[in-house]
Amino acid sequence: MTLLERARAFFLAVPGIDGSLDLARRRAATGIGAVLLGLVAIAFAWAGDSAQKIFLQFAHVHPYAPLVLTPLVFGAVVLITQRWTPAARGSGIPQVMAAGQDLDLARTPMLSMRTAIAKLLLTVTMMLGGGSVGREGPTVQVSAAIMVALHRIFRVPVTSGVLIAGGAAGVAAAFNTPLAGVAFAIEELAAAFEQRVAVLVMAAVVVSGLVSLSIAGDYVYFGAMHQTLVIGSVVVVAPIAGIFGGVLGGMFSRTLLGFARSTHPWFLTVRSRPVTAAVVCGLIVAAVGILSGGSTWGTGYESTRAMIEGQDGVSAWFGPAKFLATAATAVSGAPGGIFAPSLSVGAGFGQLLSYVFPDDPMPAVVLLGMTGYFVGVTRAPLTAVIILMETTASRGMIVPLFLTAIIADAVSTLVCREKLYHGLSRGFTTKTAAPASTA
Repeated sequence: MTLLERARAFFLAVPGIDGSLDLARRRAATGIGAVLLGLVAIAFAWAGDSAQKIFLQFAHVHPYAPLVLTPLVFGAVVLITQRWTPAARGSGIPQVMAAGQDLDLARTPMLSMRTAIAKLLLTVTMMLGGGSVGREGPTVQVSAAIMVALHRIFRVPVTSGVLIAGGAAGVAAAFNTPLAGVAFAIEELAAAFEQRVAVLVMAAVVVSGLVSLSIAGDYVYFGAMHQTLVIGSVVVVAPIAGIFGGVLGGMFSRTLLGFARSTHPWFLTVRSRPVTAAVVCGLIVAAVGILSGGSTWGTGYESTRAMIEGQDGVSAWFGPAKFLATAATAVSGAPGGIFAPSLSVGAGFGQLLSYVFPDDPMPAVVLLGMTGYFVGVTRAPLTAVIILMETTASRGMIVPLFLTAIIADAVSTLVCREKLYHGLSRGFTTKTAAPASTA
């Protein structure tokens, strides 16, 4: 026995020392992982924003080039994803949910660093090609992969709590919304939210939030919105926003689930030719972008912020056009999230709703439209309300937001009974996930 082995044996012989070392390793893995994912989320945001600006500048100089470029990018990205990194397809949230229910999946390519890197690069490539994608879902998958990798390095068992903490911290870092990260963990990622998991989630969210705050500063994602609605308007506008948002969001979810899992011959034919389908989807996105003046390419952040701040100039067709572009991008199977695009679609429909209620502040009505549609898609009312409250600094709208969210959730259930992310997570099972070749 060497001197080092004797020393280790001596320390482990001390009562409680083994447990203390395990606890220290767990805390180190969580803390370091939260710092890393915070840095990655910031870098990802910068890369995504830069990619969108490059594409928009290119499209401004060459207005019809997207009709060729965007379909080629869609086809190439889907081809690469299908052949070399299938676990990177889609949003990223269903993968984390599937792994949380079956921890064996955490040892497959689904949450490997190789897949995480591919997810980042392919999502940025989609933004470089004008895809209507967001970075929040991919950030969740990448964050969970970072947590898994750090826990392996520190030789700490990977639990569902680790995946939940990583995913929650990813949402918090992506939107600069700590409370929304915790709410998302409760509503979507965790089937049973125990106190031990709660502490782990909050620790990861706090650390990643501090990293984001120290580098990116204290900012409000969509800009501050200070308008409110009088009670008479709330009892009329909120239910309408909830009903229409629930119907449209439920239709979007039902469409995605149909393309992903339906056994109808038409859907089977489309899924049997994924690259061709992606090229067609890219052509649709390019055409819609040209007809809308480029506002539907990317996340839709600029148009949404303009509406939240009460600025004019956003086309009345933005909502329907963004809905079509986001649906075409999502069903293509390319890597990319739907959080930010869904909020933009909701803002567009909220703008249409504001024309019906011209006496009410447009930003407040737009905010209800965002809530209704986002809840209709995700069926996560608590997460939606907190995200929008934090990204717009609109605490005075909390009651109308909750009323809209509750109604939208109920209506969306009638349109699409299965929750979108839960339904999509069924496509990532132990049978479909091959063993990881690279950690």
